Amino acid sequence: MSDTASSPPPARPGPVAFLRYLAGRPLPESMRAWVRRDVVGPGHVRRYVTRGLLPFVPIFVAFAFVPGPVIYRLGMIGILLFPLVYFQIALTPFYRRHLLRSNGLDPELVGARAQRRRDATRADYDAIYRDRRAP
Repeated sequence: MSDTASSPPPARPGPVAFLRYLAGRPLPESMRAWVRRDVVGPGHVRRYVTRGLLPFVPIFVAFAFVPGPVIYRLGMIGILLFPLVYFQIALTPFYRRHLLRSNGLDPELVGARAQRRRDATRADYDAIYRDRRAP
C-alpha cells in the first residue's frame, strides 16, 4: 500500500482557512501534509469538480424555475453544465500544480503516480522480454 493510504489523514484547516485556500491563498506550512493529500490523494478529481460546480448550483436551480417547456430548462442547464465539467476536468492538472506550488510543495507530485506506473510497466516489460532481444 502507498504511504498516503496507510497513514491517518492530517488535520483539516478551519473553515476560514479552508475558504482562503479555495480562493487561492496558501495555507500555513504546518498544513502541507493536508494540502498534499487534498491535491494528490485519493478522490482529488471528485473534490476538485465538486468545488468547481458548487458556485453554479444557484444558477442551475434558477434555470429549473424558468417558465416554459421542461426541455428548455434542461437545455439551459446542459448548455452551462457540459462545458463547465469538460473544462473543469481538462484544467485539473494545471490547477493541482498551482496549488502545490503556491503551498510550497513540488508541482511534479501531480505526475508521480503516473510515473511510478510507467516505471512498473517498463520493469515488467524488461523482465519478460529482456532475454528475447536480438544481440
